[in-house]
Amino acid sequence: MRAVAARVTRAAVRVDGEVVGAIDRPGLLVLLGVHREDTAAAVPVMARKLHELRILDGERSCADTGAPLLVVSQFTLYGQTRKGRRPSWSAAAPPERAQPLVEAVVAALRERGAPVATGVFGAAMAVESVNDGPFTVLVEV
Repeated sequence: MRAVAARVTRAAVRVDGEVVGAIDRPGLLVLLGVHREDTAAAVPVMARKLHELRILDGERSCADTGAPLLVVSQFTLYGQTRKGRRPSWSAAAPPERAQPLVEAVVAALRERGAPVATGVFGAAMAVESVNDGPFTVLVEV
């Protein structure tokens, strides 16, 4: 499982022009990709890492501050571009395997007490964010 976590002052995701998920205060925008070999064992580890990631102001985490997270599924994080000019998506989990794992990460974050907004799995989404810093890291499990 792979995530790109960006510290933001606000972020939103739209589907067909309508906001489906948003955070309106400092927190994390998380683009979350699932590898074809990922299992449910990765879920609590990823949720803990994201919730406790110390990249907010003063080297604090969402767990420390109660900051929200906006989680957006992103299969393209596993795009391979080493050969040619067209990315290969073969490392990404198929939707029927990826969706339950993305939803499980969101549920695990909520179980930890994190306020979490989401996109819509598989939808064409427009993601807006105001990066803070910018400060963006790659998180892998």
